[in-house]
Amino acid sequence: MKAFSYARATSPAEAAALAARTEGAKFIAGGTNLLDLMKLEIEAPTHLIDVNGLKLDAIEATEAGGLRIGALVRNTDLAADARVRRDYGLLSRALVAGASGQLRNKATTAGNLLQRTRCPYFYDTNQPCNKRKPGSGCAALNGFSRQLGVIGTSSACIATHPSDMAVALRALDATVETVKPDGATRVIPLADFYRDPGETPHLETVLAKGELITAVVLPSPVGGTHIYRKVRDRASYAFALISVAAIVQKDGTGRVALGGVAPKPWRVAAADAELPRGGKAAADMLLAGAKPTHHNAFKLTLAQRTLSAVLTEAKG
Repeated sequence: MKAFSYARATSPAEAAALAARTEGAKFIAGGTNLLDLMKLEIEAPTHLIDVNGLKLDAIEATEAGGLRIGALVRNTDLAADARVRRDYGLLSRALVAGASGQLRNKATTAGNLLQRTRCPYFYDTNQPCNKRKPGSGCAALNGFSRQLGVIGTSSACIATHPSDMAVALRALDATVETVKPDGATRVIPLADFYRDPGETPHLETVLAKGELITAVVLPSPVGGTHIYRKVRDRASYAFALISVAAIVQKDGTGRVALGGVAPKPWRVAAADAELPRGGKAAADMLLAGAKPTHHNAFKLTLAQRTLSAVLTEAKG
């Protein structure tokens, strides 16, 4: 691990300003992803800004009837919150499907959104990776790509986003609140939060330098049956081959987002309209234009079958 300096921020605006003017600075909260990457020297921040003292750990009702989830709310607390379990069961189920109890006790809401890919070539510093070292190439393109993306990828990167929570939030139409280094705030729909990889896969979100997430906001509950189904190689502590986050109403209409297939939570508005016709119709729309590799082409069939099973479960 490389040497770094450390400071505790006293306000979100101060944290953002400090990060903007300090080259190589990173925010740290739970550290469940960042510290691992630092040990491997994939991340080598020169300065860590501890944001744990910023009092961003509350879950509050909004005037619009939704919930504002502080950036520092731990995954365990969010999954267990009575309002989340009652009105946003999809989110609670997705959180419990992720990582382990010990990690959920430390991991934060903002950190979960910002965690980096688990592509094995990203973690292997002996292999070229455009996400780790821009312009170096992508070893995954001609490597073993069973776990990697089938849609939304590019010739520079086929990595997937690992978050279960983000997939649920995408289906729930969540928004992200931030503060910029100048103290200005903004609201970013989660649909617009993640960048497509293109030729710059190391640029993963639309956040500006120093911009700090302060909260995630859920709109008012939409009701219906909430299901999160995660297909993985082992029963726990594994990332999704395919995950389906679905909200299905009694008339068969609803929303669906996929995980494990793309560089971001994958949702296509036109696919929502296909849900009453069944899993195959919706999956075909979700994955139209997919470019799987020889190793992961099975994900197209797996996504269709998993979505069909979810819709069958929703109908009781």
